[in-house]
Amino acid sequence: MAFMRQYELVERVKSYDPNADEEALNRAYIFAMKMHSGQKRESGEPYFSHPIAVASILTEYKLDAATIITALLHDTVEDTPASYADIKELFGEDVANLVEGVTKLSKVQIHSEASKQAENFQKLVLAISSDIRVLLLKLADRLHNMRTLYFCKKWEKRQRIAKETLEIYVPLAERIGMQSLKDEMEDLAFQNLHPEAYESITSRLSFLTEKGEKEMEEVIATLKKDLADNNIHGEVTGRQKRPYSIWRKMQKKNITLEQIFDIMAFRVIVDTVAECYQVLGIMHTKYPMIPGRYKDYISTPKQNGYRSIHTGIIGPLNRRIELQIRTKEMHQIAEMGVAAHWEYKQGVHREGTQYRWLRDLLELLNHSSDPNEFLEHTKIAMYQDQVFCFSPKGDLITLPKGATPIDFAYAVHSGVGDTCVGVKINGKISPLRTILQNGDQVDILTAKNQTPSAEWERIAVTAKAKAAIRRYLRAERRQQLIEAGRTLLSAAAKEYGLTFSDKDLSVVLSQHKQKTIEDLLAATGEGLLSATDLFHQMHPEVKMSLYQKTMSLFRKSPEKQAMLSTGKSMPITGLFPGLSYSFAKCCHPVPGDKIVGIVTTGKGVTIHMQDCPVLEKFSDEPERWMDVGWNDEILKDRSLPVRIKVTLADRSDSMPELMTVLAQQAAPVSNLTTQKRSEGWMDLVLDIEVRDRNHLDTVLQALRASEKVSSVARIKAG
Repeated sequence: MAFMRQYELVERVKSYDPNADEEALNRAYIFAMKMHSGQKRESGEPYFSHPIAVASILTEYKLDAATIITALLHDTVEDTPASYADIKELFGEDVANLVEGVTKLSKVQIHSEASKQAENFQKLVLAISSDIRVLLLKLADRLHNMRTLYFCKKWEKRQRIAKETLEIYVPLAERIGMQSLKDEMEDLAFQNLHPEAYESITSRLSFLTEKGEKEMEEVIATLKKDLADNNIHGEVTGRQKRPYSIWRKMQKKNITLEQIFDIMAFRVIVDTVAECYQVLGIMHTKYPMIPGRYKDYISTPKQNGYRSIHTGIIGPLNRRIELQIRTKEMHQIAEMGVAAHWEYKQGVHREGTQYRWLRDLLELLNHSSDPNEFLEHTKIAMYQDQVFCFSPKGDLITLPKGATPIDFAYAVHSGVGDTCVGVKINGKISPLRTILQNGDQVDILTAKNQTPSAEWERIAVTAKAKAAIRRYLRAERRQQLIEAGRTLLSAAAKEYGLTFSDKDLSVVLSQHKQKTIEDLLAATGEGLLSATDLFHQMHPEVKMSLYQKTMSLFRKSPEKQAMLSTGKSMPITGLFPGLSYSFAKCCHPVPGDKIVGIVTTGKGVTIHMQDCPVLEKFSDEPERWMDVGWNDEILKDRSLPVRIKVTLADRSDSMPELMTVLAQQAAPVSNLTTQKRSEGWMDLVLDIEVRDRNHLDTVLQALRASEKVSSVARIKAG
């Protein structure tokens, strides 16, 4: 592939900067060519083609000669014998410092493991904060690497570079307003990360382009006529949305490409701000406006300096279209971002720290201890617009758009966040879920006994607040699970007339994958370990389970066999004298249930509920069925186990509330297991003790009344 010749590069720079140092540009071109002589890229091309391509990209943004010279030299210090001193002597300190800044960035491995990622990203932020041109150079370097990424033979490497581009360099490009560069990097990353989706969308877009070219021309002609009819001179253009933009919308709204109506976007460029609003009035008067699509970035510019009016209308040909209205100056800044500012053409550059978003990132670096938290917070900070609020003392707090007082409290200090009980916004008591607006004065009210709520995590927007809340709730939930484990083990011990102590667990600790006794208690409280089984391991001399013990209460000694014929001293009526019985573990019948007996040779009679699914197995053996009932007089002071299933909110305070409800209803738990977990919920199976059917119904109603319980049902089989 041919690359830009020396004279072509110089001519292009001189076309927008007649005062550019032509001699220095020529020297840089020749110096870089010599230094990279013999080096090859993965594509097989001479390595020198890369710095030439980077320089070419930056001339499209009309950057100063020093930046173009740096583009030519940016890999010489890292990949050739050239040194910083050589560059400084030949091209001056400004260029040498820029080359050094880009060289440092080249050594930053953003894709490294989490423990190193924050440190490396810190180097990147610090490097671009000294001179924003370093970032422009790095972005152009990354864009050319993305353009040639298909030459990379290793699929995993292509995926990593594409993902890194989307997560780090695209938002950085957006932050400095380089829209066209950002769009191209997004599409190239999308092509490598999701090649099938990219091919599908681009193929469909090609078809729509052929089909819709005439339609686009008609829409443009109609909009131009609308302007002319109102004596407004303006330029109207149409464009198709980018593949990645379309795919992201499909993912976000869970729709197909055919369901996206506004694939075509149109732009009106006029001379003055007043005409922008005049055009808006014309369009909204003539065409129906699509609700929720109007945004005024002229009166409230984006943080990167972007200004434009966006609106959606049912436009000409009755088509839904997106419309952008801006001035020529706004359009130049929208396309070129920070590179559009004239000061670069005058040889004057801004330090990166003059950009508010970059200062905020530096502040985050100084206060973040956890690398994962920092990276999460950084990505949120780069992707979102911001609001600026004030404390009662006048301190400025910068937060992402959509932030709440919870975010403000944690931005002030984690201690303030943890003890927040309320908020005054502009002197008025307001809910904690209130969305903060620019200029709000926020006064956080605190109390010593207050603790974070799980609901706060859903209200908070910033990663800093979410992480702090999660850490607190994890610690709190663990303590509650430990207490729940103690309660279950104490209940199991009580059934055998024994007491439970934490130290009892030391004898079985080695049998389980838990490091400490507290870990073992927490696992029991969460239902990962059975309290009954654990108790039996601690006390192997106890041979009967709680269920078996309950059964034994109803068995009679041989000396009392004569009493069985009367049925008056047995909990079950209708049995023959001397016939032993047991309660079915599949359906766990309790007094009040309609029951039936099934005779089993050598085992006596098993008592089932009449609607137990297991009874289908005996439908062809009527001789085994017995008509039995309950002896209410004998059972009035006794309880039997029953199995229930509860779908419980997966929150730190749910398990304690569940145990409290059961205790209030005098229905002790003998066993608890967790079946499965889904988003925000967990399914529990509990064995509880109840006196009869009425008692069970009361327990189930009490559980259903809890806001932490989604559903509860008795298990009649299995």
